[in-house]
Amino acid sequence: MEDMHKKLNFGLNLGLAGNIMFIIFSAVCYFYYLIFNPESSFVKFLEITAYIIEFAGFASLILSDILISKTARMRNWLKIGFSVYIVTEAIMMTLELNSYRIDFYKPYSLLLAILHSIFSATVCFSFLTLDPDKKPFEVITIICIGIMLGGMMGNVIGIRIYFSILTNAISFTLLFASIKYMLKREIIEIDCYGDRARVAEYKSTFFEE
Repeated sequence: MEDMHKKLNFGLNLGLAGNIMFIIFSAVCYFYYLIFNPESSFVKFLEITAYIIEFAGFASLILSDILISKTARMRNWLKIGFSVYIVTEAIMMTLELNSYRIDFYKPYSLLLAILHSIFSATVCFSFLTLDPDKKPFEVITIICIGIMLGGMMGNVIGIRIYFSILTNAISFTLLFASIKYMLKREIIEIDCYGDRARVAEYKSTFFEE
């Protein structure tokens, strides 16, 4: 039998790597718009770099999503939410990077930033289903949600939507790193497919009362 926990850990590593790439993507976007000039060779280099980082980040997140979905038991809310989140971020990053070509996209829209932050925070909250009722995990998740909700403030002070994308990436980087740390320290446990011992334990305690 394949070790599902190793696959899960690899999925968490990919999720961590993907979000770190999104942090770098946001930094590249900052410089891209700071010195934007359609005729500049350096700006075109930054645009190509941003696309490469974006594609690499999404490849990592998609693989992470697949591995988490295949290994962790149940958690349908998490699995569906994280999948939709990846698609949403892909659309928003593409629009953000091409905003000077797309008329309908409003990169300074406060409403867009608010909806983006609330949706992202909801997906982040769904990660609590990995091992609920563990105080350290709850605290970290609440901190990550707070950072995400703070992302909407970027638009209040006139920063483009990539600021919200950046805060999301920082939050999920912290979240994935914390999950890996807590798993290693056995602060939390994530039951995977094939864990017969844990299934038996759940069955034996479910009817105790």
